[in-house]
Amino acid sequence: MDAFYASVEQRDHVEYRNKPIVVGGSPEGRGGVVATASYEARKFGIRSAMPSKKALELCPEVIFIRPRFDVYQQVSGKIREIFRRHTDMIEPLSLDEAFLDVTEDKQGIGSAIEIAKQIKQAIKEELQLTASAGVSINKFVAKIASDMNKPDGLTFIGPSKVEAFMEGLAVEKFFGVGRVTAEKMRNLNLHTGADLKKLAEAELVKHFGKAGRFYYKISRGIDDRPVQPHRETKSLAAEDTFAYDLTLPAEMIGELDKIARTVYDRLQRYKLKGRTITLKIKYSDFKQITRSRSFPEPMDDLPTIFRTAAGLLEATELENKKIRLLGITISNFEEGKTGQAPPSGQLELF
Repeated sequence: MDAFYASVEQRDHVEYRNKPIVVGGSPEGRGGVVATASYEARKFGIRSAMPSKKALELCPEVIFIRPRFDVYQQVSGKIREIFRRHTDMIEPLSLDEAFLDVTEDKQGIGSAIEIAKQIKQAIKEELQLTASAGVSINKFVAKIASDMNKPDGLTFIGPSKVEAFMEGLAVEKFFGVGRVTAEKMRNLNLHTGADLKKLAEAELVKHFGKAGRFYYKISRGIDDRPVQPHRETKSLAAEDTFAYDLTLPAEMIGELDKIARTVYDRLQRYKLKGRTITLKIKYSDFKQITRSRSFPEPMDDLPTIFRTAAGLLEATELENKKIRLLGITISNFEEGKTGQAPPSGQLELF
């Protein structure tokens, strides 16, 4: 989807249309982080994961909007319904992105490009939103292609073009290559897929560990990973980064109660029960700790979640502590009850 959260807000609120908006944390206090910026905001250089204070510097007139995850999840569900008209082989990556394998074409259309066009058109007509699609022979290349002509784009990279496409692709554009790895690659004079191809697999493994094997294959356009429609959810979490450091135990417990309620709501939505509760704490100096407790039987009730997390928090000796983030994770689900839960930690940006 194109600037998904921001596009939903602009669709639902006339006053936000054609204006630079940011969905994410407020710049007040220590400041939050940008989750999604509208295309009007991106013209000023505002990007996802940027500190909200920086976004305000780049565009003083930008409008900050608190996210409405319940709405985004509802819209995401409707998008998935459109996908299912064409295939059941759907692997969600997040609320706004998924891989589709259309080898088995429900409607007998016979063209992956045409299927992509019909999906884009249905999303536009039924949901008043735009999506960009990448069509190719494997997941890696399709993912890269989907980002090439945003917004409202459709990019096809056919079998005969894949290897040449990968040779010309900058390493920064490789899906999964972060800033640190990209910098390491540049220091080794590896700037494009063609540069990676010059190295033997053993050399890439030497420099990048197990990921080197993947880089060796993908620089040649080889990606055999299947679309996985039933990936198991092994944990469910919520966390929050606060605008100001929490210093009073009462404040900490109050915020933990809100997070526990979010986790509880998600467990109910996805009909999950877990045996293990894990508390995550990040202090003002960015030191991070976790504390866990497991139960003999699976549970999903709010009092148990909150009391357990609060007890774990109090056991860390709160005196003279400054906390910037708290989180709760439920894991060790009862057998046969794993499922598609929302991406963990979505609240961490705010």
